[in-house]
Amino acid sequence: MRKIVIAGNWKMNKTVAESVTLASEVVAAASGIRNVVVAIAPTYLALAKVADVLAGSNVKLAAQDVHWENQGAFTGKVSADMLKEIGVDYVIIGHSEQRTYFGETDETVNRKVRKVQSLGMTPIICIGETLAERREGRLESVLTTQVNGAYAGLSGDDALRTVIAYEPVWAIGTGVTATDDEAQQAHAFVRGLLAGLYGEDVAQSISIQYGGSMKPENAAGLLAQKDIDGGLIGGAALKADSFLGIVAPGEALSK
Repeated sequence: MRKIVIAGNWKMNKTVAESVTLASEVVAAASGIRNVVVAIAPTYLALAKVADVLAGSNVKLAAQDVHWENQGAFTGKVSADMLKEIGVDYVIIGHSEQRTYFGETDETVNRKVRKVQSLGMTPIICIGETLAERREGRLESVLTTQVNGAYAGLSGDDALRTVIAYEPVWAIGTGVTATDDEAQQAHAFVRGLLAGLYGEDVAQSISIQYGGSMKPENAAGLLAQKDIDGGLIGGAALKADSFLGIVAPGEALSK
């Protein structure tokens, strides 16, 4: 049975003090959640303080990125062992903003996935097409390239220790959401790619999140789709009530 995984990506929002407050609110609101994996990803600066807030709760700690090297002259970067030490469970890798603005490639995604897994953390691997790529009929080729790149050299057991976030780039932060059918079709295609790489049993065991303006108003319809197993949430994760408004239908569906 695949788990529904709902992770809040706070991006470059919230001071450390504000992050502690929001984390405390999420912990309180999510205390009764039993069937959904709930995670939050504050900024690097806030990770250690938020880790203290989450200790003993059912909310997992996620980081927004990582470097693939253990240490060295990589100004501004954070290594996987640093994240592991403070209790990070999940690491977001390959987000479209990293790909667009900071030079992320399928190769660096793969290197980060391997490093994160080597320390027992779970990568949330982001994939997705731009509006231009969708209009040009390149959705399937883009997703194929990104999945094959991210999973290059990974075994079936490694694949089982990943989460995928399908995020149509044109829907991230725009308020425009893929329809339930559009999202389901893309998720089913991605699951088919995984089946081709690892077989149907492995493919059916990997959680695939939807990302791209998921909010309380559309969460139930998206989460009800056969191949959608949660969400990577941006703007709606910046308030505890809206974030839990997405978690709640996931909890109801998974009972």
